[in-house]
Amino acid sequence: MYHMVWIPKYRRQVLLGPVADRLKEIILSVAAERAWEVLAQEVRPDHVHLFASVPPAIRPADMVKVFKGVTARLLLKEFPQLAHKTGRGTLWAPSYFVGTAGNVSAETIRRYVEEQTVKGGD
Repeated sequence: MYHMVWIPKYRRQVLLGPVADRLKEIILSVAAERAWEVLAQEVRPDHVHLFASVPPAIRPADMVKVFKGVTARLLLKEFPQLAHKTGRGTLWAPSYFVGTAGNVSAETIRRYVEEQTVKGGD
């Protein structure tokens, strides 16, 4: 199980309204196509939290690459104005965070991700 966090380029607050809704749909679709399980997700205006169960054969870097790559391609195609806000046709900053979780801490991470809406935290 992995807790991932990534941000739009320059930490722009572009993940709002229909963009945020579509991003959530795309994440679920990407996971479903690969038989990965999304345990929790939260899209804030300037970052994404995702908690997912992915087979250990998949490298964490490849998993993030898939999520960021597919979401960027589809969001930039469907919402062309995003390219002007993040620059040169890119959406995500190159960096990201990935942490692993065992069964003991999985529930703690799931609660943390879900509480981001309530608290409005990072």
